[in-house]
Amino acid sequence: MKFFTQKDRLTAAIQDVLKAVATRTTIPILTGIKIEADKAGIKLTASDSDISIESFIPAEEEDKENAEIIEPGAIVLPARFFSEIVRKLPESVIDLEVVDHFKTIIRSGNIEYNLNGLDAEEYPRLPKISEDGAFTLPADLLKTLIRQTVFAVSTSETRPILTGVNWKIENNQLTAVATDSHRLAMKKVPLNSSSGGDKVYNIVIPGKSLNELVKILDDSRDQVEIVITGNHILFKAKNMLFLSRLLEGNYPDTSRLIPTDSKTVVKLDAKEYYGAVDRASLLAREAKNNVIKFSTVDQNTVEISSYTPEVGKVVEKIRSLSMEGEDIKISFNALYMMDALRAADGTELTIYFTGAMRPFVIKTNDDDSLVQLLLPVRTF
Repeated sequence: MKFFTQKDRLTAAIQDVLKAVATRTTIPILTGIKIEADKAGIKLTASDSDISIESFIPAEEEDKENAEIIEPGAIVLPARFFSEIVRKLPESVIDLEVVDHFKTIIRSGNIEYNLNGLDAEEYPRLPKISEDGAFTLPADLLKTLIRQTVFAVSTSETRPILTGVNWKIENNQLTAVATDSHRLAMKKVPLNSSSGGDKVYNIVIPGKSLNELVKILDDSRDQVEIVITGNHILFKAKNMLFLSRLLEGNYPDTSRLIPTDSKTVVKLDAKEYYGAVDRASLLAREAKNNVIKFSTVDQNTVEISSYTPEVGKVVEKIRSLSMEGEDIKISFNALYMMDALRAADGTELTIYFTGAMRPFVIKTNDDDSLVQLLLPVRTF
């Protein structure tokens, strides 16, 4: 195998696939990156068995030459060394050549590296995905959908199913739900039947996979093709494939958790409220569960406070844009609230309370499709 390619394109492709390189594995070859070259271009693949990423550098794209393939072939190179070498090479063009016994020569300018590679035939093959049930979403919408839900997944392995995000697709609508049993985030996205939205699915995607996918998707309106099959989900974007296994098991029915009525409705300026919660949490952080208190003072004022015996107390009054219903005094985890506010898009938010010890709902003025639920903390 021998090819020339642009350093910036190779570096970007390596950075994409590095997210799937196995760090701890019983299959040593998975600590490497598989590189395949043919007349169409150069394909890089990495996998840790849970997720697999392919990044493709087309030989030509929009009348621009990205790579020149002299001799097709394949090799697996150790990811850690290969990525560092390419990143630090001095020139903009890289020459890579595989010679006897998988020895790989990497040249750029006046420098030449020799790396010991492995036989690409030994690299595990990715599962073949039937592309029957595909649907599409714009990349920027897919990123928003993930960002607004994945933060609420559980980090505890005691209930593995809660470490993923539940995607339900029916009636041309995708509903994504994540919960760790203390909070919940739910986002609804319409699909059109022409893009495969008329299918019915109920799957759970590992939160770890979605966090890695967000890092390599761009913010464009380009369509991402999504294929669900058996126990895998495949995301196909421009020059990139991202494959993840799905979690096995039944996701709990969360639809009953979201209250349909409320006793108190408070509307707040999102930025001002976030700042107050952030400042109150400075003292609350020392306590185990980071609790702050929220109480209505009158129609126009809300009080945010926290008290930690060893540290001290903070009280801040902020204006409410409106308030309806009964007065409320409630305590909750400040970090969970800040996570929810960061995920929401909007300048104003509305909180719907159903009682001091009942879950409450957060919505924003700009995004009706996102619902967030927080459980209060008992402080007495």
